[in-house]
Parts: sequence; structure tokens; C-alpha cells
Amino acid sequence: MSKIIAIANQKGGVGKTTTAINLAAALAENARRVLLIDLDPQGNASTGFGITPEQRDTTTYDVILGEASLAAATQKTAFENIWLVPATTDLSSADIAVVDDERRSFLLRDRLRGVVSAFDYVLIDCPPSLNILTINAMVAAHSVLVPLQSEFFALEGLSQLMLTVREVRSVANADLRIEGIALTMYDKRNNLSLQVEADARDNLGELVFRTVIPRNVRLSEAPSFAMPVLSYDPTSTGAEAYRRLAEELIAREN
Repeated sequence: MSKIIAIANQKGGVGKTTTAINLAAALAENARRVLLIDLDPQGNASTGFGITPEQRDTTTYDVILGEASLAAATQKTAFENIWLVPATTDLSSADIAVVDDERRSFLLRDRLRGVVSAFDYVLIDCPPSLNILTINAMVAAHSVLVPLQSEFFALEGLSQLMLTVREVRSVANADLRIEGIALTMYDKRNNLSLQVEADARDNLGELVFRTVIPRNVRLSEAPSFAMPVLSYDPTSTGAEAYRRLAEELIAREN
């Protein structure tokens, strides 16, 4: 059975798309078939896997609106075991386009039915907001993985996300759970990173992954070459961290 994970944080710049791209690559390295659904109008996950704007004829916008099937929008990437449903800026108007649809929060879940069984993992890269797209991802998902930047206001923003998860669980997806919190942009030389980690582990316990994702220049460079850091620089600290995160995720499943 496919495991559907929404990668979400309403705060931008926390490493959400970086996590979506590189976790997909790390799972694929472990012989898992991965589908990455780009649900962010910025389309950075699509770019990060080398899907150019000219190649995005059918996108998540078309899928959400029911104008194309998920299968029709799915593209094989240049990387083994990874498929992707791309996004364009059209997606930014999806909330307006579906405002009159009574099932507007269930559209993605309905589109996923019967299709995702071909994959071991389905990762959904959510936009940096708690809008109808993020709600759709949470309704469709089994769990939510939260990238948490190691900075001062991180935990403050997390509380709002937790409330949203609780609300989705109560009204639309009773089985939704928090997959885990992944600390990103971590610098062990920085007292603030150490403090955020300590606070997160004190407050959230086992929900926080043991693996932390470090600040690493290779992670920043890899998207400009349209590849995950695991391909761009397989021995970098960023690549090794995402491998450990994938192994931890798989171990939790087992």
C-alpha cells in the first residue's frame, strides 16, 4: 500500500521543497518507487527535477480541477524510481476556481484513488501557506512531515500547523497523523540551533526525527543543476543527512 506524506509548513524558506526533492531521491535510492506531487505554485520541486516550464503541459492545476487524470499529469523524471506531477503558477488561482465546489477539500484525495498503488511513497510538496491546496494535501495524506527551521520563531509557527492538522483530523481525515518533525538548516556551531533542537525535543519528544539537516552549500547549489543533492554531490553532508532521514522514515514504517 502506498504511503502518502504531505510535506508542509506555512512558513516559507524552511527547506520544505529541498526536503521534498531530496527525501524523494533518498527513498528512491532505497529501491522505493516515489511519486512527488508538486502542489506549490512556485513549481520549485518540478524545476529541481529538471522538468522545464515547456514540459508542463498537464499539471496539478489540471488534476485539481478535474480537467486531467493524475496518471495523465505524471511524468517520469531522469532519476530512477522517481515520477513527478509538475506545477505552474496557474495553481495560485486554484482556491478561487474551486470555491463553489462542496468537495473542494477532497479534490486531491478523489484524484489519487486507484492511481497511487503503483508507488511505495507519494510525497506532496505543499505551498508555504495553510490554504485550500495544503488542506487538500492533508485530507489526501496518511501523515504530515514538517520541516522546521532551526531559528527563533520556528516553534511559534509550528503550533498553528498542529491546530490545522487537528482540525483536518476532526472533520475530514480521522487517520491523519504527524509523521515527524525534521530540523533543517541546522548549524551545530550555533547556540540558537542547539536551543531550538532542545526545545523541539522537550516539547515534541519522539515526533522529532533523530536526523537533522545541516546548513550545506551543496544543498543550495543542487537545484540550479536541476538535480537532488544526492546526485549533484553524493558524499556531501546534505546528501548523507537526507539518506539518514529516509532510512529513519523507512524504519518507522517497519
